[in-house]
Parts: sequence; C-alpha cells; structure tokens
Amino acid sequence: MDDTPPDATPRRPLPPDGGPAETQRAAADGLATRRAMVDACRRMNASGLNQGTSGNLSVRTGDGFLVTPTSLPYDAMEPGDLVPMGFDGACPGAGRPSSEWRFHADILRLRTDVDCVLHCHSTFATTLACHHRTIPSFHYMVAVAGGTTIRCAPYATFGTQELSDHAVRALEGRRACLLGQHGMIALGATPASALALAVEVEALARLYLQALALGEPPVLPDDEMERVIARMRGMGYGATPGSRAGRAAADGVAPPA
Repeated sequence: MDDTPPDATPRRPLPPDGGPAETQRAAADGLATRRAMVDACRRMNASGLNQGTSGNLSVRTGDGFLVTPTSLPYDAMEPGDLVPMGFDGACPGAGRPSSEWRFHADILRLRTDVDCVLHCHSTFATTLACHHRTIPSFHYMVAVAGGTTIRCAPYATFGTQELSDHAVRALEGRRACLLGQHGMIALGATPASALALAVEVEALARLYLQALALGEPPVLPDDEMERVIARMRGMGYGATPGSRAGRAAADGVAPPA
C-alpha cells in the first residue's frame, strides 16, 4: 500500500550509454532488467492480480536492488522510474521507493537463492489472508511454492519492520506466502518467474475457496508432498531457463528450496 500522490515521484534517468564495452554491457543489462520489471508490473494489473497502484516489485542488482516507486500507476511507469536502494535502506537520488521496501530489502538480503520479490493484492489469495488461512496440501500444485503448505503471515501495519519480520518467517523454506489481511508475496529468479508463481498461487487460492464450499478438503500427506517437491526440483519445474534453478535442473542438481 502506498500513500504518496502519483506526481510526487520524480523521473529518474536511465542508465547511461557510452564508455567502455563493459560499461555499455552493464547499462544494457540494467535497462533490460528495468524493462522486465515494468512489463511484469503492467502484466500483473492486466491479469487481474492487482488493481491501481497497489502491490510492488523488486529485483536484486549486485549490492542492492531496484524497487518500484511509491504510488505511480503502472501504465504510466517507465524504466527510469524504478528506484535503486541498498539493503540497509539507503536510497541515493530523488526517487521515492515503495512503502514496502523493508520486506523487499530483508527478503533479498536473506534469500540469496532468489533475485525477485513480487507483492500483490490478488482477490482470492487476499480473501484467504483476511481469514488468516494457510493454504494446505489439498492439491499437489501447492508444492510449486516450495513446501507442503503456503503459509499466511500474521497481520502487521504496511511498511513496518514488523510486517517484514512476519513475511520473512512465513517464507522460510518457501517461495510464496500470504500476508494476513493484506495480500501475497511471490519470489522468483526474474520478474516473469515471480509473476508466474503469483498467478499459480492465486489459482490455488481460488480452488481452495471453491473446495471449502463442500467442506474442508482432504490433504495430501507430507511424505507425498515431499516426493512432489523433489520431483519438481529435479525437473526444474517453474524455474526460468538460464536462472540458477534452471541451470541446476539441467545439470541434474536440485536447486535451492
């Protein structure tokens, strides 16, 4: 959730062109990352996962990360609007980061196995989160989030360290979680893979709510879910080609949980 007027976020210049070949390559890579972030944000709204300016996205960039700016509509967002930050909260330049920058910083600092954090207020996942419902292993695809369940973190005020701490704990051994009375977080190697996971979690949340209409559904036992998780890791299921997880699967090595 962000509360700054859209016109309060100044435009930031794009990475510079010119200079040595390495500098040009770094600038091109940085611009490609920024474009991928803007594309994912727009797709997040177009898919119905998000509405208005709610939600946010971050990507690791060496010793820090890029995060979406506060309260700027995604259809008006440009690559130069993304805000660079350090894991300590340092924010060089005039850009104003998302109010949720704390959990982006903490998750990326602690979870070296992922490079992207996506947060949205999707309808069905948030409905469950409003009841503080964990998504159990009612369907084998729950394993795509990395564990036997998709946990729901306790509620805390948006933008606070308390919310960040709750999110980090709920994501232990997981790639997605719900946030009590708030929304969802999905992790990935890239904006595209984090968005794909968020779409899957939202679909699972919808299925679970529909299953609840007939009563609490039976769940798969933990040992079966562990087999599914191991099989997904071995296949690189949900991994982006070229990512650490994708390369590990191609080499026959299980990627990090």
